[in-house]
Parts: sequence; C-alpha cells; structure tokens
Amino acid sequence: MSFKPADNIQDLQYFGEFGGVNPSISDSSTYTFLKAKTMFDTFEGNTDGCYLYSRHSTPSNLYLGEALAAMEGTESANVAGSGMGAITPTLLQLCGAGDHIVSSRTIYGGTYAFLKNFTPRMNIETSFVDITKLDVVEAAITKNTKVLYCESVSNPLLEVADIKGLAALAKKHNLTLVVDNTFSPLSISPAQLGADIVIHSLTKFINGSSDTMGGVVCGSADFVNSLKSVIDGASMLLGASMDSLRSSSILKNMRTLHIRMKQHSKNAAYLAEKFEDLGIKTVYPGLASHPSHDVFKSMMNEAYGFGGMLTIDAGSLKKANALMELMQEKNVGYLAVSLGFYKTLFSAPGTSTSSEIPKEEQDEMGLTDGLIRFSIGLDDDIERTYQMIKLCMEDVGVLQTQIA
Repeated sequence: MSFKPADNIQDLQYFGEFGGVNPSISDSSTYTFLKAKTMFDTFEGNTDGCYLYSRHSTPSNLYLGEALAAMEGTESANVAGSGMGAITPTLLQLCGAGDHIVSSRTIYGGTYAFLKNFTPRMNIETSFVDITKLDVVEAAITKNTKVLYCESVSNPLLEVADIKGLAALAKKHNLTLVVDNTFSPLSISPAQLGADIVIHSLTKFINGSSDTMGGVVCGSADFVNSLKSVIDGASMLLGASMDSLRSSSILKNMRTLHIRMKQHSKNAAYLAEKFEDLGIKTVYPGLASHPSHDVFKSMMNEAYGFGGMLTIDAGSLKKANALMELMQEKNVGYLAVSLGFYKTLFSAPGTSTSSEIPKEEQDEMGLTDGLIRFSIGLDDDIERTYQMIKLCMEDVGVLQTQIA
C-alpha cells in the first residue's frame, strides 16, 4: 500500500507560542470572544477557528485530533477522555430508538456490555455475529440496521476482520462501518480499506506509557462536527472530553509510535513462533496457522508487522493464574489488564477484560478458562524473555501438559 501513516504524523509541524518545538498547551476551560456576535455564531456552529469551551474543543485537543486523523487518513478526528468515551457517543450519534447494529461477537468487554445491556434501554438492538464470516454478517442485516461494528483485530481472541469485505457489505446495504483499531495502529489503516469511522483507545499503544486514558473518533468532517454539536452532538452532550494536558502528552508520545509498534510486533512474532514450536496452543495473526493470517497480510502496512498481541492456552484457569503470578514474580511483566505498555502485560480475559460476557457465550466463541492474553513489551533481548517464560511454563506444569 502507498499509504504512509507514520510519514503523515511526522509531516505535521506545530510551533509553541514562543517558538517551542512542542505546541503550547491550552490550559483554559473557557475562551474569550472579541465580539458578542462571534460567540452567538460559535454556538450556532457557524465559526471556524474560534474556541468556545473545553468540553467542546481546545487547541491542544485539535492538535492531537489532527495528528490522529493524519495517521488514519480521515478528514477529521475528535478526541475523548477514554476509549469508551469515543465508542459510546459514536454509536449513539449513529443510532436511535428502533435501530439495529450488527457487531462482531468478540469485542472489548466494555463495548459488549454497552451494546448488550445498555443500548436496549434506548430500544437499540444488536446482533452479535462471527465477523470473519461475511455471509453470516450479511444474513444478520435487517431493514433497521444502521451500523456494522467490529475491531480490526478482536479483543481478546485476535480474530481479524476482513475490512474490505465488510466495507463492501456496508456500501451495499447503506450502513456505516465503524472499526475499532486499538490493537493495530499503523499496522492496519481501516479508513484506507473502506471503513467510515475509525476508533482508538488512546490509552493503549498510541500513548504507550500506561499513564493516561484517552479515545478518538476519526471520520469525515461532517460526522466529527456532528459529534461536537452543542444542539445534538453525543460527544458534546455526554461530556466525554479530554483534558488539554493529557492531549499534549499523548501527542508527544505519538512521535515514537512507529518505532514502538515495530518492536512490539517483532517481539510478539518471535515469542509466538517459539511458543507454537513448543506445542503451546498459540494465536497470533502473524503465524501461518492463524485462520485469518492471509486476510491480515492483505490489509497490513507491512513495515509495522502483525501487532503486539498474542494469546496462549494454559489448559485451565488454575494453571493460567499460576503462570501469570510466576511470570510477574520473575519480572517478565505485570499481571494487569490493558495493553501497549513498554513492559509485557498479561491477563486471563475470561475473568477480567471480557468478564462482562456471560460464561456460556465465552464458551461458544472459544474464550477458554486457560486463555492468557499477552501484550508483548519492548524488550531489547526477546530471547532472554522467552527463556524466562519457558522456565515459568515448566515450573507450573503448563509446558508438560501441552507437550503430553
């Protein structure tokens, strides 16, 4: 692909108020107007370049939004105070009472809970399907369907969505395709493949230091402006705002995202191959054994690899917990939710990030008790890390069980 997301970020140049190499931080909650009519026009949505109130937007938020839109190749973007603060207003802006959503069955637990338990209060219904089967997706579409929703690489099972195929379905049925690209920034560029809206939890890889929350909605200028409308904009009215200090911090971290994603992917690919060679049941899109390996390969920006996420099956929750506790004790990483940190993070998603999904549905989708999700860190000597993990697997009996 000719699209160069990292170049698009690098080409953005902002000067601070006094010539600083980083843009000045707008440390204000409200903004002055020289003319009363300008304030009126801003409330009416008829002025560009004027700032009203920090819940609506700030210069710092616009800098970050511009960088994220450049990364995804969309007209505009709106940042939020968390990933869910980006997801929920987007879906509520697109859907109202009586509308229907077709969603991947394997998505972040918070998104699943929102669609399964919260939106029915507003008479918005969701059908959860195997997003990798386009015929099943199309069969779930009804006359009331407004949105197709998926994750580029799903949380936690690492299923890969055929975004080109889904985009064709969305166009055929006049739907909006919304793609959460949190697991694969730079590696996959959904808007270039036909997605209408791209969402990220900035908390994860994009920020990369596990010190703040954030979210973004990337899309057309019209849609982003509709989210921020003071009259009926879901982002504006639900208050999912980002603080300017956090925006400036994330923007600085974005400058190293391309370097970090390459290392995350390199390390994850190394470990995935080693684990699979040991006979451990391993899921990683970069493995030829992954059922959607070729789909990912057809969509990817090759320089950034197959991402930093992988899963293994330890055989049981007891063994999974023992392995994670020992890996933490041996300083492999942290037993913690989230992802994209410089250190490896691991958790058992069935009892953590996907615990909102009922047990019977976890079983149906293949989310086993022994599943461990890894967010692989930026380790310089990944062979050393592998040897440490292998010893831990042997100590708790995971490796012997798998080989037997």
